[in-house]
Amino acid sequence: MYGKAFAPEYQGALTTLSVNSSLTDVLAAGTEQLAAAERAGQHGEAARSGLAVAEAHRRLGQVGDADRAWKASYRAAREAGDTGAMAWALWSGGTLARQRGAFPLARRLLQLAADLGERGGDIVVRGYSLAGLAETGRIQGDYEAVHRLHEQLLAEARRRGEARHTVWALEGIAQIHRNTGSYDTAYALFEEAAEIAARAEDRRGHAWALRGLADIVSVRDGDTERALGLLSEAEAVCRAMKLSSALAYNHKMRGNVFYRAGRYAEARGMYELALTEFRAMSEPRGEALSRLGLVKSRARLGRDLAETAAELAELARVLERIGLRHAREMVARAQEEFGAGEGSEGQEDAAGMAVAGARSGTGTGARAGARAGAVTAR
Repeated sequence: MYGKAFAPEYQGALTTLSVNSSLTDVLAAGTEQLAAAERAGQHGEAARSGLAVAEAHRRLGQVGDADRAWKASYRAAREAGDTGAMAWALWSGGTLARQRGAFPLARRLLQLAADLGERGGDIVVRGYSLAGLAETGRIQGDYEAVHRLHEQLLAEARRRGEARHTVWALEGIAQIHRNTGSYDTAYALFEEAAEIAARAEDRRGHAWALRGLADIVSVRDGDTERALGLLSEAEAVCRAMKLSSALAYNHKMRGNVFYRAGRYAEARGMYELALTEFRAMSEPRGEALSRLGLVKSRARLGRDLAETAAELAELARVLERIGLRHAREMVARAQEEFGAGEGSEGQEDAAGMAVAGARSGTGTGARAGARAGAVTAR
């Protein structure tokens, strides 16, 4: 039903690159081809090789270089009068904007890309751009608005037999179900995504699906060792392909798994690692989620309640500003868990009892910690 996964963002002279090509290899080939196209005055080829350069930089977490590259690709495409290449450049720019937490800009660029793709008859870039809009809404927690779009894009991808986009849509829908508590449905969707990705040799999609399965296995089944095994398998792919962002999210999930198991010191170490990685690539969403896990782990390890409350309040303001609704709700639950909400008079004694119980791994505090850890999302 599905053919081998391909990478439509590798265009022109770079179509020989695989969806599984190492990003450092993509960057080297793209940079070389871009220089040759510019020397020859071939604006169309410069636009398309520049797209690969932009995407390699973005996925490597080199956001400044990625920003310059997609804009240069757009200018070259406009000079060549290539509507499709202009759409692809805007898609890359919109995807980068989402990665950087600039959601209004992401929506604007992705909608422009979808419109240009439709005008130019490029159904692939149109589909990728609509998928980007759907993912932007999902990341912000606007599930009701984008669930139907995810389903529509899944149907289109299945109809075309496009494995990579089918895997993406399945994972997105699975994440919505996971974040709303439908763990069995989420698991089945992640499992299907993993199977399709494996058959289509889509290693990136397979790594993300394994991460999703690890999350469900941890939160639903409490099977810590199996979850860690799935994450290790996914991490090997991330390292081989130099997937910096995916690797950081893998490390954050490993922190989640440790936290749910009551292994708070190990969770703290993983959240610290993920936080460093996200800060290096200027990815505010991953940074905020890692900070939340770190705050909770430190609280379980005996950190002063006032310090915990202050950092949670600051995190809430950050997430409110970014516009991450689901993550903001997670902070609110953490504030309730530790009695650290703003204006939460009379809760300090209860919070102290909860933290004390968590330190010993017994009592209501430990049980509350397990429940709270179960809602930490992708």
